[in-house]
Amino acid sequence: MSEISRDDALPSHSATSPDSNFILQPLADELVAIAARLRDVAASPASMQRSERRYLALARQTYALRRKRTAIFGNPELFGEPAWDILLDLYIAHADGKAVSVSSACIGSASPPTTGLRWLGVLAEEGLVMRENDADDNRRVLVRLTRVGVTAMERFLDAIGNFD
Repeated sequence: MSEISRDDALPSHSATSPDSNFILQPLADELVAIAARLRDVAASPASMQRSERRYLALARQTYALRRKRTAIFGNPELFGEPAWDILLDLYIAHADGKAVSVSSACIGSASPPTTGLRWLGVLAEEGLVMRENDADDNRRVLVRLTRVGVTAMERFLDAIGNFD
């Protein structure tokens, strides 16, 4: 969807009088504000389909339970699955519409950075994640689930969600 600016909302012909600009400007401002709100609503998790919201809730719960289990048993190496933690973290970020840096994904793996990087490489080779340069900060590299990765996560979350 293209951006709408205040200048685009006003007629551009030279016959526009100062009086009509005075009358139209508040309307143009209101239209721009409405367009911004509609964009925000369309991009928010509330606009997700019911199944997507359920998948997101299951992914968050699964990730939280993994952290809780590690906290209770005390030794994170007992239950190490860095690839799974990365997939859960990236799925949650995908559903929330958030970008994830490689370093954040490594933290999300709940393992040492070198281990997280190694597993990101494996997941990329499997076609589940992809790295891309951050358009806003050339120093950062972002990582996200591929379409294949999103589909696989949703298939899994659908399967565990049907154990009711």
